[in-house]
Amino acid sequence: MERTLLLVDDEENITSALVRLLRRDGYTILRANSGQGGLDLLTQHKVGVIISDQRMPGMTGVEFLSQVKVLYPDTVRIVLSGYTELNSVTDAINRGAVYKFLTKPWEDELLRANVDEAFSSYEMKLENARLNRELQKANEELLRINQGLEQRVEGDRLEISHNLKLLLVSQEILECLPVAVIGIGEDGMIAVANQMAHQLFGDGQPLLGEMVNEVIPEELLSCVATGKYTKQEGNKLCLTDGREFKCWYNPMGEISTSKGMVLACTPDSLTP
Repeated sequence: MERTLLLVDDEENITSALVRLLRRDGYTILRANSGQGGLDLLTQHKVGVIISDQRMPGMTGVEFLSQVKVLYPDTVRIVLSGYTELNSVTDAINRGAVYKFLTKPWEDELLRANVDEAFSSYEMKLENARLNRELQKANEELLRINQGLEQRVEGDRLEISHNLKLLLVSQEILECLPVAVIGIGEDGMIAVANQMAHQLFGDGQPLLGEMVNEVIPEELLSCVATGKYTKQEGNKLCLTDGREFKCWYNPMGEISTSKGMVLACTPDSLTP
């Protein structure tokens, strides 16, 4: 980052001496011989540190730096003057218009150290401001993301609620059918069974989780094994216990990812 220093003093020999001392530190140095001249330069250049003499005609150093504080609050402002003028600078220091008071004549190395410290302070201000902007931007983005997530969660909640209602309606329809409906997973386990299926093949006990070959008569399972009795063409079967059924079966996977099958059957006495 370029370090630009503004020197304001009505005595040219003072600013020339300061330039000779400070240019070795790599600063870009601007000079003005009055407070108004300094204000004019500040409209054209981004200045980090200002060193101003206190006793100048027309506008004192404190008056000049007080205006600078309002117009360019990030600048670091230093008054360079004699001990006798300390009282006139004290109030400006207390108000924050002046960062530091340095005396004439100055000690070269102390002045250089103070200017370097002033630039470090200025750069820290800029860096903090940059980090605050980035933090604010990140917070705004986080707020936007959170709002989007909340909307998605609410949308998902409504969709789940809607699907649950549909599922309950479908379950109720399934339970009301006068047909035993059994959903069989590809591992042979019963995953779905309605009330009629429980009554016909489980003596009223739940069939869910049972292996189909342990609770469903072999004659009915033959329709699954042969693949003849599709949903379009049911077939009548007579069990060894004398009961007659009409049954259908349908492999899953046409409109879903399931690899199981559905077996539907009804006592033949209930069919027209």
